[in-house]
Amino acid sequence: MDPRPLNTPPTGPPPLDPPPSYPRPMDLRPWESPELTSWRRLPMHAVDRRAGALSLDDDHWRFQLLPAPEVPPSEDWRHLKVPGAWTTQDTDDLPQYTNWRMPWPDFPPHSPAANPTGVHERDVDIPAEWAGRRVILQVGAATSVLIAEVNGRAVGIGKDSHLASEFDITDAVRTGEANTVRLTVVKWSDASHIEDQDHWWHGGITRPVLLYATDPLHLADVKISAPADGRLRVEVQVRHADGPLPTGWRVSGHLDGVGELAPDEEYAAWCAREDRVSDFLGEARLLATVPDVRRWSAETPELYGLDIRLHRPDGSIADTSRHRVGFRTVEIVGNDLLINGERVFIRGVNRHDFHPLTGRTITPDEMRADLETIKRFGFNAVRTSHYPNDPALLDLADELGLYLVDEADIESHDHAHEIADDPRYLGAFVDRVSRMVLRDKNHACVIVWSLGNESDYGANHDAAAGWLRRYDPTRPLQYEGAAKTDWSGAGIASDILCPMYASLDEITAHAASGEQTRPLILCEYSHAMGNSNGTLADHWAAIETTPGLQGGFIWEFWDHGILQRLATGRPAGPSASGAYAHGVAADGYRWAYGGDFGDVPNDGAFCADGLVFPDRTPKPAMYEHREIAAPVRLARSEPGRPPRVTNAQHFRDVSWLTAQWRLSVEDGGTRTAPAVLPHLPPGASAELPLPHGLLAELPAAVAAGGGEAWLTLHVTTRHDEPWAPRGTEVCAPQIQVRERPAPAPPAAVSVAVSAHSPDVDAEGLLRHPLLTCPPTLSLWRAPTDNDLLGGAADHWRTLGLDRLVREPVSVDRTDGRIRVRSAYPTGAGPVEHQQVFGLLNDDGLLIEETAVLPEGLTDVARVGTVFETVAGLNHLQWYGQGPWETYPDRRTGGPVGHHRARVDGLFTPYLRPQESGGRSGVRRFALLSDTGTGLGVRLDEPRQVSVTRYRAADLAAASHHDELAPRPRCVVHLDAAHRGLGTASCGPDTLPRYRLGPGTYRWSWVLRPL
Repeated sequence: MDPRPLNTPPTGPPPLDPPPSYPRPMDLRPWESPELTSWRRLPMHAVDRRAGALSLDDDHWRFQLLPAPEVPPSEDWRHLKVPGAWTTQDTDDLPQYTNWRMPWPDFPPHSPAANPTGVHERDVDIPAEWAGRRVILQVGAATSVLIAEVNGRAVGIGKDSHLASEFDITDAVRTGEANTVRLTVVKWSDASHIEDQDHWWHGGITRPVLLYATDPLHLADVKISAPADGRLRVEVQVRHADGPLPTGWRVSGHLDGVGELAPDEEYAAWCAREDRVSDFLGEARLLATVPDVRRWSAETPELYGLDIRLHRPDGSIADTSRHRVGFRTVEIVGNDLLINGERVFIRGVNRHDFHPLTGRTITPDEMRADLETIKRFGFNAVRTSHYPNDPALLDLADELGLYLVDEADIESHDHAHEIADDPRYLGAFVDRVSRMVLRDKNHACVIVWSLGNESDYGANHDAAAGWLRRYDPTRPLQYEGAAKTDWSGAGIASDILCPMYASLDEITAHAASGEQTRPLILCEYSHAMGNSNGTLADHWAAIETTPGLQGGFIWEFWDHGILQRLATGRPAGPSASGAYAHGVAADGYRWAYGGDFGDVPNDGAFCADGLVFPDRTPKPAMYEHREIAAPVRLARSEPGRPPRVTNAQHFRDVSWLTAQWRLSVEDGGTRTAPAVLPHLPPGASAELPLPHGLLAELPAAVAAGGGEAWLTLHVTTRHDEPWAPRGTEVCAPQIQVRERPAPAPPAAVSVAVSAHSPDVDAEGLLRHPLLTCPPTLSLWRAPTDNDLLGGAADHWRTLGLDRLVREPVSVDRTDGRIRVRSAYPTGAGPVEHQQVFGLLNDDGLLIEETAVLPEGLTDVARVGTVFETVAGLNHLQWYGQGPWETYPDRRTGGPVGHHRARVDGLFTPYLRPQESGGRSGVRRFALLSDTGTGLGVRLDEPRQVSVTRYRAADLAAASHHDELAPRPRCVVHLDAAHRGLGTASCGPDTLPRYRLGPGTYRWSWVLRPL
């Protein structure tokens, strides 16, 4: 902790005069010099120096924000937490969100004149025992140009906002004394033009800062080859701080559980014979063969500990390096990507670094929480969109078992084709790709290298690909832009066809064309903006049955909502921990998106496009994916035989899982029984006998009107897994074991017979003691993000569906029934609507409805009934799909059964309010007060139902949830048909079978008091 007052001069040693050969960094204007990727930065390597390092991470850095890099610092300092973006720590430079537009109009490589520049400074005591050792400063990441000084001397410059820069500061420090470290970060630069990614723009130091020391004789790099056959090869590079290597150095290694590695004498002899022995770059190779090797995969992340030792000529140890080795092989054979010889489905998700309080600074514990959540919902792969992640995340992916597409920090979206062939950026492309590979090459989790994202395609990509293929031939590489216009062309810069947002028809047609030349794995698909991810199950049904299709990466994991303090309009910052829960910001706060900080230009809520809310609460679409990716599948057998269970994994049997049966009968409650999973190797199937008596009473129950029945296999973890505790549900496959009996014709009687007779007024509107708004026709929903950006919402507004006006036509009271005809004018002609009311013998009120949509009324949101209840009905019980939200094209993850929830918990708080909270396949439901009274509804067949506190117009009028005021009563929608969700905010809309067109729709329901 620094006890000095903020605005006093540093107490460290006086600044050292820079040697004449050192230019002043500011004179170089590195923020507008794309040819300059770094200055005095050390080569990237894979020797992990975090253990034993001196951390400089804390909130006692002195800081000041300058308006431009040319402006000299003043004496006006404040404190700032490092790592941490200054844009989330109460400065006047606030976050800005753009999807692809650069925040300023200047062309590359120029930066704006107003260019926030943060000066970070602190004193640090260098241990006296570091005297005579090599001292290194490592800055984990800085956006976007880093200028490092120690004791007044410039020690280096670095670019790349998502990889570490290391500088040798040995000559600039004094051991045993206080030293002043100054890190100046320029926010906008030539590099920003190739970091034009779809997330918030921030400024600052966003990953850890540390110092470490090594012996002058040190390990410069370690490169590990560990294929699935167990033949380990370790290549070691050695350097000395003074230049020449001492004669007699050597390296050794030990693999846990195996023993010492052997020197590769053949390699050493070859180097001597070919005159490849250097005086200043030492190279050695170690070998081992692991018997009965345990292979690494996402399902079986087996790791071996490896120690590499560097010995001085006298045999003493000068340096060590610890690694975790996963033995696995990645290869492409034909149109298949193989892991350890197996064609593996890539069930992936794109993931940005994000935190709602800090922007993009996240701790290892938070990274673990991300990856554990990803694993629990059935994903086996992550694309590090669109830059290399913190090394801690790769360590976790190795440990937990996730395949990574490791992506270089290159996206020049706004000026893509110009930069792709611009020789001024050639060095930056190669530098960013090569440094990523040099750092991450030893991680088993990395199965594919990516050259970046949305940067068109040019010579700079081919140059980077050429370096990569030479250095690491063991992994394929991908780049979407290289095959964007020719899916069957030569794969110079992409071994994988990785389109983004291609339609289901496009990918299946290509796979069937006979022209496919490489695996097809979508780098982005199923855009998760708002209430989305429709047709995900349709995609996977095709992927799992079509040779050549192998999966993809959903866009994306996070909703990038920064927590905003409403009173100030600023980011709440790191101190606001706990000001949110269950996806909802606390009172006085809201989730901010583009434009909420006054940022211009901006792209609005397009950053709210994740599978989890900003606090990592899973959205309903996560449960959809979990079921689609289920490791255990359940299917009906022929009549009289038990259901069949299949192990859908690639490498693991099912012994790590346990299961329980749950039988749900529509009118007969729920029964459970244990299930004993058989021994099932990967890909195997077997019958799964049911416990005696589980279905014994089912035929009689159905005969007595017990309704349909569904059998669910709830599969959970048998023991603690690294990513989930014992008992975590993994999937819940379900089969129907009894069909719903055809409904008998209702026995309608005269309205005058019952005291609860329906009151239909002269306008034909039902007046009921439990309803505050009568049931009327509804054809519109509060537009989802897909509806808005895909054009459906404009179509509905043009037709006037958002402002329907009911025009009564006739009220006919004959034969004990009341027949009401109405018309609803639209831009395509009137919709004819009929309601027939009749009392049932059990005090129920039967409402039979018909709607006729004219030919011009295409692609409507819904066809159904809307009404509002009295206040005080706070609980919903239903038989249908649930318990979470489901929609017609996103309902695989909602098993049919008996569910219950508080009404306030049915609504899904998507960042921009929109249609939400629906449940598919509802057969019946009850809305109850705290005392158990209320109303019940039974539907003629499974229908889409929603119960919330908001009218559709309430949701459509709000841009954030703090603008919503929940109503005391319930707004209920009973839909005969409901449009699918699709993904049209960025990608294909829902499939034709999930759209609603002209024609006649019929539905009926029974309302009764409870």
